[in-house]
Amino acid sequence: MLDRIQAPEGAGREIPDAATREVIGRAPVATVDDLDAAIARAKAAQPAWEALGHEERSALLLAAADAIDANAEGLAYLLSREQGKPLNGPNARFELGACSAWLRTNATTTIEPQILVDDETLHAELVYKAAGVVGAIGPWNWPLMITVWQIGPSLRMGNTVVAKPSEYTPLSVLAMIAVINDVLPADVLIGVSGDREVGARLASHPDIAKIMFTGSTATGRRIIESSAGNLARLTLELGGNDAGIVLPGTDPAAIAEDLFWGAFINTGQTCAAMKRLYVHDSVYDEVVAALAAIAGSVPMGNGLDENNVLGPLQNRAQFDIVSRLVDDAKSRGARIVTGGESAPELGELFYRPTIVADIDNDAALVQEEQFGPALPVIRYTDVDEAFTWANALDAGLGASVWSSDPEAAREAASRMQSGTVWINSHGGLHPMVPFGGVKSSGYGLEFGVEGLKSVAVTQVVSGPGRKG
Repeated sequence: MLDRIQAPEGAGREIPDAATREVIGRAPVATVDDLDAAIARAKAAQPAWEALGHEERSALLLAAADAIDANAEGLAYLLSREQGKPLNGPNARFELGACSAWLRTNATTTIEPQILVDDETLHAELVYKAAGVVGAIGPWNWPLMITVWQIGPSLRMGNTVVAKPSEYTPLSVLAMIAVINDVLPADVLIGVSGDREVGARLASHPDIAKIMFTGSTATGRRIIESSAGNLARLTLELGGNDAGIVLPGTDPAAIAEDLFWGAFINTGQTCAAMKRLYVHDSVYDEVVAALAAIAGSVPMGNGLDENNVLGPLQNRAQFDIVSRLVDDAKSRGARIVTGGESAPELGELFYRPTIVADIDNDAALVQEEQFGPALPVIRYTDVDEAFTWANALDAGLGASVWSSDPEAAREAASRMQSGTVWINSHGGLHPMVPFGGVKSSGYGLEFGVEGLKSVAVTQVVSGPGRKG
């Protein structure tokens, strides 16, 4: 699969195996001129692609989903090596399954004109048309799945797409695009692997009508600035520092497993993972003990080992962030219940699953997004104070409340300031349920009918009513 997409020997950029740090391939490094040429090709292909209509485009997306399924094992293997996530568990194979599932949902979701007025004097409706060329800029944590979230609805609505993968995980994304392009017309979907200069040009290019970006808030702000000149529409899924609140009277044993995976899925490298957990004093010690027991028993190691379900940090910069924040918590007197250190016997970028207890709410590990396998558990006694702490940060991607009382849980959910609130779970997504952040976690919705609308432009068609 690599021979289809990687740069020739001696060219491009070396991409290391996240677990072993051995070179697995060389990614092409496009120039701004290369990007301009790709956008010109996508622009030229767009009218014919839109003219195919929803039925034909949907059929091709279903064929693309079948192509991904047929190549899923090879893609999962490459993804595991490049990103670090294990093949099993909620990881590489899971991610490939999500890619085809989301494509099928994009293909089969119905989007109809919205009737605004229909009386004797006027018939007016709102219709959704292709925007043009969409620029898709993806992250390194769920590189394939999030790329599909961007390209699937865009293609369904008649747009063409130029997709730029993260510099950390370009090979798996380019390979998946090559598989999809086996069934799509030429130049409808183009992958361009390059550096930040290429990303900035993609956001500012005059022929880009829409930008979809998942990544850090800081980069999102730069994309907003870059898009000022071309007025590209934006969907931004930015940084999150998701809070979970365990309410009094909750059974720790009943929620422990879901709490753990809500925080540690993809070794904590998930935008909508739980990054800080507030637990009432009455159940605090039991929750901490249950989480620590799970953290100490979950197998971590090279992702190609079928037994492992946790892997390394994907890159050195992220490893250093996690190490810094946990070391700061130690220096403040927080209690490291389990983990709290690297695992050099596993590899250079492995960090043990870490539960940090008896930590102050103002600690850096709580206030900053760690994006790794370290969960601070903050004790509280006053429920109102817990909500104040949870909502105080300028982040609002997701949140969760945990309770054995359904009514109390729903009331608590209404108090959380986030785009999504889960009850007795955290981070689960459905292709028909809209997803997006508030505050500095971005804006715009993805998934379902709202996701299709977000990659379209609206047009009002107004004419005579029934009398006319």
